[in-house]
Amino acid sequence: METYATALLIAIPLFSILIAIEAVYGSRKGLQTLNSFDTISSLSSGVTNVIKDSLGVVLVIVSYPFVLSQLALTELQATWPVYVAGFIALDFAGYWSHRLNHSINFFWNNHVIHHSSEEFNLACALRQSISNLLGYYGIFLIPAGLIGVPVQVINVLAPAHLFLQFWYHTRHVPKLGLVEYAIITPSQHRVHHAINPEYLDKNLGQIFPWWDRMFGTFQEELDHVEPVYGITRPVATWNPIRINFQHIWLLIRDAWRAESWWDKARIWFMPTGWRPPDVSERFPVHKIADPYSFEKYGTQASRPALVWSWFQFVATTALLFLMLFAFGDLARGQLLLYAGFIFVAIFGYTSQMDGLPWAPWFESARGLIGLGYTLIGGSWFELGGPVLTLLVAGYFLATLIGAPLISRVPKPPNVATSGT
Repeated sequence: METYATALLIAIPLFSILIAIEAVYGSRKGLQTLNSFDTISSLSSGVTNVIKDSLGVVLVIVSYPFVLSQLALTELQATWPVYVAGFIALDFAGYWSHRLNHSINFFWNNHVIHHSSEEFNLACALRQSISNLLGYYGIFLIPAGLIGVPVQVINVLAPAHLFLQFWYHTRHVPKLGLVEYAIITPSQHRVHHAINPEYLDKNLGQIFPWWDRMFGTFQEELDHVEPVYGITRPVATWNPIRINFQHIWLLIRDAWRAESWWDKARIWFMPTGWRPPDVSERFPVHKIADPYSFEKYGTQASRPALVWSWFQFVATTALLFLMLFAFGDLARGQLLLYAGFIFVAIFGYTSQMDGLPWAPWFESARGLIGLGYTLIGGSWFELGGPVLTLLVAGYFLATLIGAPLISRVPKPPNVATSGT
């Protein structure tokens, strides 16, 4: 996991630069696809995913090393043809894992965060799950295991395969001609993120479009059907932690409320979106009927509140980078506590973005606890010197005092905003 943390230290700044370039380009072209609150929500989701993956918080049911040890028909060396074969096998696995997430109620919870943005931009590529707590990906890598692709090859290719899925989350790149037949493009992935009936659950490939064409899930972007983004049951929150568990919480409640024991059991494995008929009738859930007329989620925000939200995100990201730099020097217990501080921060400031009345006081309490931890311990997790300690203490002091004050700044009248 320390190697993965090091890779993220390179990838995160690169992604941030590309997002900034997209914002500037969109502004100059008159098609700005990023706005503050949605972007902060997306980036904050990326932070939670980075921490979760870096810490390896997952219960592995089937691992690739196990698959390889049980099924390998031959033993291959890590040569470049093996890397090519491994990459194709990874993409094949990615297609079927992705298709499972879109097809079954229980597994949709692992993926809903990625589709939750009602915008489509590079930032929403970072909306990655923290709720995928069961490790079963090895099942989809059986083809790689059969031909004997070494574990180290998969370990090298997996982050690269993931990072290469970043670039096509944009509205600014048109169709690319013959390239559309070779790799997944922005046009194809716009279709995938759309809730238009013509586009739902299409283009599930990750790098290569071959699988969609082979298995009947390919859909070209149509000139007369502009994609509308989001999910058919809108999340109506900027809080990525809430988004990660909304769907599973709905399943739990529906299973509890269902009168039929058969419905209680099968709800988890039914097609995505299925609810017991009696529960659906008694407890309706808002679902978008017409993708062309629904109103995007937005909350009222003053200019100081926008600046405050960006300040909180930047400060939290700085704490994340400090954690990644010191990853190998911190004990497991320290890493978990450190991660807890960051998760609570994201939960707090995104709840304040949602305009929840208790959020400023939650944030103030968080500032007090963080300040106390830093000052009583004499440092921030024994990292750095007095300057770092003062900076971290200053951040928590600012949160303690600033969160309630920011909430009292008058909001623009009758303006619902995504933080434009």
